[in-house]
Order: sequence, then structure tokens, then C-alpha cells
Amino acid sequence: MEQKPKRLPYGSSNFGAVITENYAYVDKTRFIELLENEANKYQFFIRPRKFGKSLFYSMLYYYYDVNKAASFESLFGSLYIGKHPTPRRNSYAVMQLNFSGLDTSSEEGFRASFSNNIQEAVRVFVNTYRAHFPEADTLIRRIDEGRLGVGALQVAYGAAKLAGIKIFVLIDEYDHFANDLIAMGKNMGKAVYKIMVTANGLVRDFYETLKIGTSEVVDRIFTTGISPVMLNDLTSGFNIADNLTLKRKYNEMMGFTQQEVEALMQETGVNPAYINVDMEMYYNGYLFHEEGENRVYNPSMILYFFNQILEEKKPPKNIIDENLKTDYGRLQRLAQNENNRTKLLKIIKENGIVSDILQEFSIDRMYDDEYFVSLLVYMGMLTIDRFEEGCLHLKIPNYSIQTLYWEYIGKITVNTNEDVTIDLTEQRASLRELAYRGNLHPYIAYVSQNIFRRLSNRDLVTFDEKYIKIMLLNGLFQSKLYVPVSEREVEGGYVDMYLQRSPLLPDIKFEWVWEVKYIKKGEKTKAALQRAKEHAFDQIERYRNAQCFSNRNDVRYAAIIFIGKDKYEIHERP
Repeated sequence: MEQKPKRLPYGSSNFGAVITENYAYVDKTRFIELLENEANKYQFFIRPRKFGKSLFYSMLYYYYDVNKAASFESLFGSLYIGKHPTPRRNSYAVMQLNFSGLDTSSEEGFRASFSNNIQEAVRVFVNTYRAHFPEADTLIRRIDEGRLGVGALQVAYGAAKLAGIKIFVLIDEYDHFANDLIAMGKNMGKAVYKIMVTANGLVRDFYETLKIGTSEVVDRIFTTGISPVMLNDLTSGFNIADNLTLKRKYNEMMGFTQQEVEALMQETGVNPAYINVDMEMYYNGYLFHEEGENRVYNPSMILYFFNQILEEKKPPKNIIDENLKTDYGRLQRLAQNENNRTKLLKIIKENGIVSDILQEFSIDRMYDDEYFVSLLVYMGMLTIDRFEEGCLHLKIPNYSIQTLYWEYIGKITVNTNEDVTIDLTEQRASLRELAYRGNLHPYIAYVSQNIFRRLSNRDLVTFDEKYIKIMLLNGLFQSKLYVPVSEREVEGGYVDMYLQRSPLLPDIKFEWVWEVKYIKKGEKTKAALQRAKEHAFDQIERYRNAQCFSNRNDVRYAAIIFIGKDKYEIHERP
């Protein structure tokens, strides 16, 4: 009999439900064995948003919970860890903490919500393991009546010690409130953060109390989040955890490899005929150690894509998840100063940057160049490209993330003067001319008139071919007529700009290959212009002969040469 497809685990983060309700599960249980064999039992691991942290957290809970021992075979029997169980399986009372959703609108609100969060977590913990705690009802009354906050941890410690059971503490979204505080603005958020996290602060007290528990009853701790922003500030209060984030053997612990994506498609019945994009280009690309064996997909991105295929039974209309807009907002807030804006522009122009990745940093250094770049890595806005000649090269991981950068550039470029409003109707019309009638002149004229001519002399200091390209790419991206690709690799070199028709609009008549040049105005402009044309024509001829473009009548070629900020020449090559 043909096996019925499993359900797609889109939006599912409860491991028990995923396994028992016929969802497909990408087996990451082999990493339990690695984690348990680590010398340090107190572990810290971070990944970007929507990377499967909560599901992994839930899997650890089901594996180690002493109350789930009878369900071990049904939950884990078909998985790696079910065939290779570790000595510590189902041997803990698991305390679960999640710091998302706290009130960060004020210092008072944060104090109350943080304390209530701890208190409720301990209350649930005592109630969950009441079979092991004879005085459970008394303990719960003590917690409720005493409003103990962080002090409620001591109640849990006492109960566990009396019962002779060890505690495994799982902390999810450890830094969620810190990111919210930072997002409030450089001064206000930083002030509240310092009060809460540094010496004698409420958050510091929590981690110090957690550390105290490791002397007798807290046997293991696993903490997840998206950034290491608090590690430096908590050093003396919680200096026992080992940061596993950038270790080679954990490169694939979260995220899907190419092989895992293909297996997921088979399990859930995703029809390859409906895949209308290059999935690797859009969703893959993440590497968390320069020697990692495989790059990984962002799970949320690929599941979003597959979910549309399974629901609509046709190629998806929405290729990029709108939830990425959350990351765009974070990008805006991080670029609050001139140094960070300059750094972002450099990253976009070069499609990456050379920088080390710092494993921890304080909020005081958040806006330093090196710290800012590292934060982009942890957010998933950059990833490791390669290690070469003693330098770590970082790059934008995929096309989906690249669109966030282009949107950012478009907004800061167009909106530099709040009194100026640009009518996008003209832009849209010029792009339809480009796509359906093969006329690129209206779009180039539009960009020249509405963007380039408005640049200040200060902007022109850094104005070059790469700057021009990202301005052109931004408008093309916004139109959604094309999938614009910068530096497309072909046999003859790297195409400056390749305008590939959107998979959603197969009726577009023309794709384009553009070679973009820029020369500054000056006494030798005429000679420089001639050299630029000759060079562009030579490159176009090489691209035309590339295997991917040869014998195609739907691809057009053009050299676009800008002279200063207000003049240009277009040379189409038949």
C-alpha cells in the first residue's frame, strides 16, 4: 500500500504533538548524545529567529522528563536516540522557563512580569512533579502567598533535594526581553537593561540563584536565544555555562541540510513540479563554523514555502515570508548611528564583510563596528562564507535576507529628504516597459532623475559601480517582476546584474544582462568613457557565450555607463 504523506510541521514546536500526530520530523536527536557527552553540563546555544530552537527545546524536555519514561518508545523509538539511548534519559524533573512576552514598557512593568514569570514556572514545576513531592500543595500555597519571585527557585530546590531528584533547567528565549529593551532606543533601553542585568539587578539575581542551585540539585542547564548580548554582563553572576554556538560539531543541530529538505519533501508529499524557485538561493546558505560539513536552510523559510504548495496544490504565490519584516525592523533599529549605516552599506555593496565573530559582548559595545557585525551574524543577517588567508569572510546568506538589505537601502535613499515624495507609479510603469517591451530607457531615466540626482556631494564620495547597482536592484526587487541577481557567476565571469523573470510571472518577455560602469566627471572623462564602453562590450560578449544564455532569444544585453550623478549612456548589444 502507498504510504500516506505525513503532515508538514509548519508552526509546530511541541515535540510530543509532532511525533504522535503524524507530522514529519527532521531527526536531530543525535545531538542529545553529543550534548550529554560534553564535559560541561551547563550549556548555552543560540541561533537566529525561526531556526527550530523551540522544537529542539521541547525535544529535550520529552527526552529527559522523568514523567515521560513510559512514553519513551512511542516518542523516540524510530529516531536515532531511541536506538542509541543515553544514560540520563527520563531521569530529571525538568523546569521550563521562557522569557518571551515580558513587559518591557517600563522598569516597574518589567520587574513585575519577570518575577511573575519565574514564580509561575516554579509553580508549574512543583505541580508537574507532585508525585515526587509529598508536600506539593503546601509548596504551591507558599509560592502563591509569599509572592516569592526569583526566590521561588529556592522552594523548588528544597523540594527536589527532599525527593532525591535532580533538576534539568531549560531556558528558551533567554534574551528576548534584552532585545526588546535594546529596541526601545539606545538610551532608554540601555538604562533599564543596566538596572536589571548588571550587579544587584533582578535578572542578575535570577542567574546567581540558578548558579547556587547547581551545587546540589540543578544537574543540567540548556539555554537558547538569538544573541549573546547578556553573556558578558552576566559573567560573574553566571560564569558556569559553556557556549556551544560556534562549535563545528553543532553546525547542523538546528536548520535543515539539503538532504534533510529532500527527505522532508518525500515524507510530506511536496510535489517537485510545483517548486518554482531555486530553493538554495532563496532559503539556504547558513554556516556556523568555517569547517562545517553542510550549509543549512532556515527551517521556517522552507516550511513556509512547502506549506503553500501543500495547501494550494500549485506553485506558491508568496516566495518570501512576510514575517521577515520583523528582522527588517530590527535592522533599522540597529542602524541608529552613522557608523552602523556606513557598515551596512559596505556589506550590501560587497555582499559581505571580513570580520571575526565575537562570542559574547556587553550592551556598552553594541554599536562598535566589530560587535555590530557579530550581532548581524547571530540575527541571521550574515553568515560564514569562508576562512581564507587568516581572515574570516562573512556573507549575506541567501536571497530572502538580501531583500531586507535592499529594502533598507531603498528607504534610507528615497527618504533622505522628508519633504520629497516620489511617485512610484512612474517606477512601476518603467519596469513594465523593461519586462514586457524590452525598453530599459524609462527605468534608467527614472532612477537617474529620482535617486541619483538627489545624492549629496557627501554621498558622491563613496559613489561607485556597486552603489549604483544596489540602487538599481532595490527598485527591481520592489517591482516583483524580476528576481534580480548581482554578480551571477557564469563561465565568462560574474554578471554585474542579471534580471531573471519572476517565477510567478512566466509571461514576462525579456530577461536582461546588464554591465554597469561608473566614471567620475573630470578632464579625462571622454577617454575614460571610451575605455568603459570597450570593457563593458567585451564582458557582455563573454557572458553571451555562457551556457546559461547561449541560444536564448528572450535575454537582452546592455552596457549602462553613468557619468557623475546626472548623466548616463545606454548601449544595447544585439
